Amino acid sequence: MYQIYELNVVRGWYVNMYLSQLQKYIIFRCFDKVGRIDRKLFREFYKKQEQETSVKYQESIITKSLERLINKGLMIGYGKRTAHRWFITHVRLTNGGLKEAKKILASGQRKLKFNNTSHKTHTTGQK
Repeated sequence: MYQIYELNVVRGWYVNMYLSQLQKYIIFRCFDKVGRIDRKLFREFYKKQEQETSVKYQESIITKSLERLINKGLMIGYGKRTAHRWFITHVRLTNGGLKEAKKILASGQRKLKFNNTSHKTHTTGQK
């Protein structure tokens, strides 16, 4: 379920990064749209899942995923602050998040081998 990706940090260090399917989905949705994105769009991830989860748990899982992506430096969160916590309403990708999205896309694409055996070779008919 989790895959390891490497992110080149500003100081030149490489950090192993574990991204869940939801986190990859969030990064791709932000990559497709430029600018701030409302967090309500991320609920569509659960519409595609076979197992149903309640809306209460969906919101808490999405919130934790967003907070973890923000802590990793891949996203910037916008929202409201109360005395006890932040309420994230919108997010956008940072430059590191854009690079990570491109790396995930590149690693997900497979290179196809050129198979020349499917074509018949031309023979001249000489014996």
